[in-house]
Amino acid sequence: MGTTPSYNALLILSSLADADRHGYAIRKDVTERTGGEVRLGSTTLYRLLGQLLDDGLIEEARSRPAPQLDDERRRYFHITTVGRRALAAELRRLERVLLAARPALESRGR
Repeated sequence: MGTTPSYNALLILSSLADADRHGYAIRKDVTERTGGEVRLGSTTLYRLLGQLLDDGLIEEARSRPAPQLDDERRRYFHITTVGRRALAAELRRLERVLLAARPALESRGR
């Protein structure tokens, strides 16, 4: 995945920063977080989950929230400490970019 997670990968990490989730729950959460603007397809979601796993940013969760009420075939994912750090670092970087770019739009409006 490289050093900078993609926009969709950041949304997945953000979803997992709140709670361990399975694929469908991640898709639903990302859609809700973005007000419906981002709808991850299955191929995109599972490709990114694979990359995040390979990069050590997420891992399979060791426990299931409610195993008696859940489909045992579901794989739950958990953000790692490295993943939290990567998410925080990228959010700080994006905030700096926004702060640097915003004045350009504000000065054009005058």
